[in-house]
Amino acid sequence: MRLLARFLVIAGAVWIVAAAVPGVTVREGIGSYLLIALVFALVNVLVKPVLTLLSFPLLLLTLGLFLIVINAALFGLTALLTDRLSVDGFGPAVIASLIISAVTWVGDNVLGLKKDD
Repeated sequence: MRLLARFLVIAGAVWIVAAAVPGVTVREGIGSYLLIALVFALVNVLVKPVLTLLSFPLLLLTLGLFLIVINAALFGLTALLTDRLSVDGFGPAVIASLIISAVTWVGDNVLGLKKDD
């Protein structure tokens, strides 16, 4: 149930990004948002750990701020993998990744989806 809720939070975050960020367009329909959320989640699970490991020196040097660039690249990769999402450059990808991160963080905390350590 937690996985489904997180998936829906990501889909909602993509909807907010499509409405708020010029340069990010989504082909309309709830199915598009769900597909983009699925692809984005898979990209985060499969690619993000590799990119984080490879860029570890830059992460240390920038005190973790390079994660913003990694997240923007992952959002751009999601746009490349699906024809339902279009991102018009690096700037909109950065803004979109920041909004998605903030919305998922709030959603996790409000819905109690964060794992207890």
